[in-house]
Amino acid sequence: MADQERTLLNKLRVEPDGKVRLKDWNPRDKSLFKDEEETKVATAALAKDIDILQDRLYAEGTRSLLVILQGMDTSGKDGTIRGVFNATGPLGVSVHAFGPPTRDELEHDYLWRVHEAVPRRGTIGIFNRSHYEDVLIGRVRKLAPDKVIEQRYEQINAFEKMLAENGTTILKFMLHISKDEQKERLQERLDDPTKHWKFNPSDLEDRQRWDEYQEAYEIMLNRCSTKWAPWHVIPADRKWVRNAAIASIVKATLEEMDPQYPKVSWKPGDFKIE
Repeated sequence: MADQERTLLNKLRVEPDGKVRLKDWNPRDKSLFKDEEETKVATAALAKDIDILQDRLYAEGTRSLLVILQGMDTSGKDGTIRGVFNATGPLGVSVHAFGPPTRDELEHDYLWRVHEAVPRRGTIGIFNRSHYEDVLIGRVRKLAPDKVIEQRYEQINAFEKMLAENGTTILKFMLHISKDEQKERLQERLDDPTKHWKFNPSDLEDRQRWDEYQEAYEIMLNRCSTKWAPWHVIPADRKWVRNAAIASIVKATLEEMDPQYPKVSWKPGDFKIE
């Protein structure tokens, strides 16, 4: 693992049993990267490296990588997927965006729809929002009793541990955006007709509960960053920093997984193509 990747992991990872206060994490931090244009070029190279590693993961076919993206509205979940995984072959990547549960999903436990979307062996799965909505919006909007919400943190930890023990490596990224930056991005969606479709009036309702959501995120980070599924707090005000940080961590994780092309039982020299 390169020194910069190790530094990123150490600085951005939430240690198990840590105590996170989001006001101590600067959403505009760019200290780990020098020049913006150089970093963008490096991120494009990282995306190609991820594609090569994913090809090996697909060929190996025994393990998977799950990338979870959580963040307030406009924090850049879609942009991260485009910026980090744009070079990765579509056969080996699945993206699942979790919206409000359907009637059928509500008739099952809250993790039922999540387990169904977990990436199959050999692939990278990306969750745009996830089961953590059930302790974020669920907590803030009182969609379940407090006792039920409290139970979910350990249930989620146990669920993720089961996935990890069965061959799924888990990376979780909280895209940390400032309230001022969110205001600018929401205004962009109102000002640009091509972005009107991205604007949802309910985003303003959640914005009014900003402090409640920040508290809910802190509880989530403190209760659910584990050895087998750590959280990383990513400064998300600068899109180029966000993408570079996540691409570096994804690449470093795949390198540590070290997937291998399977060996075949035959020798290429034994065959002749006419």
